[in-house]
Amino acid sequence: MFNQKKMDSAHTVMVAMSGGVDSSAAALILLEKGYHVIGVTMCLGIKCESTSSSPSCCGPEAVGDARRVCGNLGIKHYVLDFSHELENMIIQPFIREYTQGRTPNPCIWCNQFLKFGKLLSIARSANCRFLATGHYARIEEREGAYLLLKPKDVKKDQTYFLYRIERDLLPNVIFPLSDLKKEDVREKVRKAGLHVHHKPQSQDICFIPKGDYRSLISSRMNALESGEIVDKSGKVLGKHKGVFFYTIGQRKGLGIPGSHPWYVLAIQPEKNRVVVGRREELQSRGLCAGKVNFLVDALPSKAWVKLRSSHREVSSQVSFDGEKLEVLFDRNQEFVTPGQSVVLYEDNVVLGGGIIEEAVP
Repeated sequence: MFNQKKMDSAHTVMVAMSGGVDSSAAALILLEKGYHVIGVTMCLGIKCESTSSSPSCCGPEAVGDARRVCGNLGIKHYVLDFSHELENMIIQPFIREYTQGRTPNPCIWCNQFLKFGKLLSIARSANCRFLATGHYARIEEREGAYLLLKPKDVKKDQTYFLYRIERDLLPNVIFPLSDLKKEDVREKVRKAGLHVHHKPQSQDICFIPKGDYRSLISSRMNALESGEIVDKSGKVLGKHKGVFFYTIGQRKGLGIPGSHPWYVLAIQPEKNRVVVGRREELQSRGLCAGKVNFLVDALPSKAWVKLRSSHREVSSQVSFDGEKLEVLFDRNQEFVTPGQSVVLYEDNVVLGGGIIEEAVP
């Protein structure tokens, strides 16, 4: 598939090209630094509706944009079929998590299994020393150890989505945008004459156009099983449409009358119930997480903790018993959601994280 005859692996980098501004800038920067660059687009086999305000990251238009950018830069471009991996490693587990009352983050899985899993493996087998992406993150070597850090543009920081990269793969990853702000990236692409400089950033999960995950799950199920909505005492307040329609902290769409707003406190798929209560009942003092991935040798006793990509970090006590990660917040937090990720930081360094299993009331 790839012509390896003239590739010097020490200076050859595969760039994951989505057809957007960031990945185009990544390829451009690496060329300017003297790397031998090849571009690869993962074809995910999804029929995505693209609009001017929310472009598809994997549809035919995106593939065409990536191919055109590579042509303008004078580098090879390849399209790889990742549709099977997306279906089996991302979409099916995504649906399974929701039907079991958890709220997953498929973008984290995509980075772990597809980009920095299979695609990086392909890059290395093709004699490429590195895989590069347009993520806003940084990798640094300190005293022989490679670390994942926040980028210069902290507003665009994407390290929350990258914490599950295997630690021993960090030396083979490059994030060329680490020292740039988004506006500088766009201007650099514009000055290079690349047509994607004006392209807006994709906001949706690639296989869920317009964010309508409920329609996706409904289309995969033979029948929707309704059940009871109850308060913490077990009193029945209404009926739900199916447990996967709900997530922790949800307020809208409950259809429950009352003198105060109701919020989803818990989802109990084994009882086919949704538990609701007042907002103050969403407060948690900590959490327990599993499926951990650490990027440092030792975990400090205190760390800054992020519960969602947009969540403001909170100082917390952290401990790990060899299997479970336990976190106790310095101040109570809302919306601690099973299935989501908790990511730990010390200064700008990503320590690692895990998948939230339960909140500590």
